[in-house]
Amino acid sequence: MKYKTYFRSLALIGTLLLMAGCGLFSHQEKSSTPEQNWQQHQAKISTLDTWQVDGKVGIKAGKESGSATLAWLQQFNYYDIRLSGPMGRGATRIVGQKGNVSIEIAGQGKYSATTPEELLQEQLGWNIPISNLVWWIKGLPAPETPYTYKLNAENQLQELKQDNWTIQYQKYQDNNGYWLPERIIAEGQDIRVTIVLKQWTLRKMGKEIAGL
Repeated sequence: MKYKTYFRSLALIGTLLLMAGCGLFSHQEKSSTPEQNWQQHQAKISTLDTWQVDGKVGIKAGKESGSATLAWLQQFNYYDIRLSGPMGRGATRIVGQKGNVSIEIAGQGKYSATTPEELLQEQLGWNIPISNLVWWIKGLPAPETPYTYKLNAENQLQELKQDNWTIQYQKYQDNNGYWLPERIIAEGQDIRVTIVLKQWTLRKMGKEIAGL
């Protein structure tokens, strides 16, 4: 009788351990790795193709430095970037899409080119990769060139190196479940750009995401 009770107890303990083990393994299988979380974050942020952000930008290039207010409107491939303040030389507006870009500088005139990089270099003397910045400003690597990166504890970009630029992401903000950069420092050859993003407005199908 004692042996029967003993073996029943062993069988019960074994069953409980087996169930616990299965639960543990099941939990481990469901846990996402940092890389998987990063991939999920990228996929979610990549869906944002219509947005507006307001903030400030500071540029230090050689002996020249200054700051300006920034208003950036992005609608799919079309962008409208406005700089106001001393560094924007009063008011500067960059408008365009792939292959057709124009810049309008208050008191100087309006100029066109095939790339925003060409325009900025010619008219303002800045070597800034606007085509990549469309992605970097959302905390994503540009898709067309190789890059390396480090993630923070929340599996968002902490550091990105791409096209001879190093981008540091110092702070993020939650915008209705979309974690987007709040402070970025981008350093290229002989130029440093600091961007503080105060207000993101995200849209899908013409409606603000907050209202969906």
